[in-house]
Amino acid sequence: MITRRTALAAMAATPLLGTKSFAQEAAQVKEMSLGNPDSAVTVMEYASYTCPHCASFHANTYPQLKANYIDTNKINFIYRDVYFDRFGLWASMIARCDDKKFFGITDMLYKRQPEWSRAGDAPAVVGEMRKIGLLAGLSNEQMDACLNDQAMAEALVARFQETTTKDDVNSTPTLFVNGTKYSNMSYADLSELIEKELGS
Repeated sequence: MITRRTALAAMAATPLLGTKSFAQEAAQVKEMSLGNPDSAVTVMEYASYTCPHCASFHANTYPQLKANYIDTNKINFIYRDVYFDRFGLWASMIARCDDKKFFGITDMLYKRQPEWSRAGDAPAVVGEMRKIGLLAGLSNEQMDACLNDQAMAEALVARFQETTTKDDVNSTPTLFVNGTKYSNMSYADLSELIEKELGS
């Protein structure tokens, strides 16, 4: 279950990566989306980088969704983070280091989830995340800045609390198709829902 206690614990753990704080100035959290923002159909996914079911969704359902609906501009796809722990929060901060690389890094984080999420203690986990960031073209300096941005960490957690409360999200992955909430499902079931909304 997602709780305020979980979120605050994740946020409080972030300074373990560094001591620099930017909490004086609120950071804006960008909505991460792909596809056609003007489409009549919006599919939104709430997911956690440390959730095995989310990794399975991104391995088995998302590639088909992307090829058939996102890349063809038939839908607007929105991805929203859920934080069960500090590792998931840190993964999000790495992915958001470069907006243009966000979805590519997200794919890599899910594909290599067992490697980094079970690496051991915090330094080992961050070390594995950094390997992914480097493969994606981020520099160590970029990742240092992102991981030590306390204002962004606080903003991400605040945004997570706001959106999951508003949308009554308490598990991952949770999907919304034009505002209607669904639990995890196969590509066939999701495609059927999308086609209905498209009027096909």
